[in-house]
Amino acid sequence: MSEGPLLFDAGPPVDPFAESHEISEIRSQIREICARFPDAYWRDLDHRREYPDAFVRSLTEAGWLSALIPSEYGGLGLGLQEAAAILQEINRSGGNAGPAHAQMYIMGALLRHGSSSQKERYLPAVASGELRLQAFAVTEPNAGSDTTRIETAAIRDGDAYVINGRKIYISRVQHSDLMLLLARTAPRDAAKPTAGLSLFLVDLREAGDHIALRQLSMIMNNETNEVTIEGLRVPAANLIGVEGNGFRQILDGWNAERILIAAECVGDGRWFIARAAAYASQREVFGRRIGANQGVQFPLATAWAQIEAADLMARRAAARFDAGLSCGAEANTAKLLASEASWAAANAAVDTLGGHGFNAEFDVERKFRETRLYRVAPVSNNLVLAYIAQHLLGMPRSY
Repeated sequence: MSEGPLLFDAGPPVDPFAESHEISEIRSQIREICARFPDAYWRDLDHRREYPDAFVRSLTEAGWLSALIPSEYGGLGLGLQEAAAILQEINRSGGNAGPAHAQMYIMGALLRHGSSSQKERYLPAVASGELRLQAFAVTEPNAGSDTTRIETAAIRDGDAYVINGRKIYISRVQHSDLMLLLARTAPRDAAKPTAGLSLFLVDLREAGDHIALRQLSMIMNNETNEVTIEGLRVPAANLIGVEGNGFRQILDGWNAERILIAAECVGDGRWFIARAAAYASQREVFGRRIGANQGVQFPLATAWAQIEAADLMARRAAARFDAGLSCGAEANTAKLLASEASWAAANAAVDTLGGHGFNAEFDVERKFRETRLYRVAPVSNNLVLAYIAQHLLGMPRSY
């Protein structure tokens, strides 16, 4: 008589989409840091338009801003999934990861394309906090989203390049020691417009009066500048990778940037929803709590669903990035979905709080202004839609 199949106790069911214990622990530690910087801290900085230096210093000292730097250079050697959790948790706690997030993705160009000597010289100092790499100079007034049209020129002169040009909407220059800068080292070729662009690591401490800054007044508290460059000599040793390959080098960073921005937007969205749901559950008007009204419930519930869907796409994109797989479609889609979901949550929160939604003391209006940025930057959602139409749907190019 044959025996039946052996049966094994599989134990309790496991959520296949659950985050790892390591990421959960990272979130816990980030929340502990954020608890030292409550709403009042960010509200005061917003009022005075000041950089969150104490917060950035705390993140640096704890090692979190070196998350993506390999341990051999003094970093934590983590992946983009962990980095995304760090930034998401900052925004979910009511803070703003924007003044700190750039260091996460900017140094990727140095890590992936820099020479051994460049990495050995700069990465340990960035990891320890001795140097800040927070500025990335690409955008120009006459180019906008068409990066191939930038006019800043870098001309080889012996053992250096002489750079002249103008950049705009460059964040954190005044709180950074180093800046990555994209410039033309060859005239634009209509047949191959992305060629002839080169990436440089600029030491801002040595720039002197060759770089002039004009700080711009923005809707949110984000140190943003117009940068004028005149006769700046940058050592040829500070060229990242091969001359003329700069556009390809920054593409890698763009995917990482969009994934991290998506994570921040998910954090923002969860903050808006939690804040508004808590308010609606206790606020009484006309003798009943406003949270019992479907007109209040449904926008928040819809925003919650959108945020959770965006989070899944962002996590998929980060996992593909860490696995070394192509992730352009996922990174762009995650940024699109998360920024739109966060904006929906922001509007639902303002509607829920009514007049309080416009009152700085309730913090919603501050976060409202901060999260609005990401429908436009670092890439307009219209360009993301055009990318999806062309590259994923096979439709004719629109730009």
